[in-house]
Amino acid sequence: MADPKDIVVEFMQSKAKSKSKFYFNDLAALFPEMKMREAKKIINKLVTDGVLVYWSSGSTTMYGLPGAGKQAGAEGED
Repeated sequence: MADPKDIVVEFMQSKAKSKSKFYFNDLAALFPEMKMREAKKIINKLVTDGVLVYWSSGSTTMYGLPGAGKQAGAEGED
């Protein structure tokens, strides 16, 4: 099986032209054989390692690649 971290990054890069931020459930669906807690650990590790970033509207949290999306420049991201 491919490295779960690579699966998440490749999925996000493949959707980058149409969508830059994803809900946790979008990413967890990439691992149907895993329990939600296991998927959460992988995704949180990617955030800790700086591969992904959190984005919050105040009422919801999403995940994205650093510097991706329309708001990246407005929010001071590189």
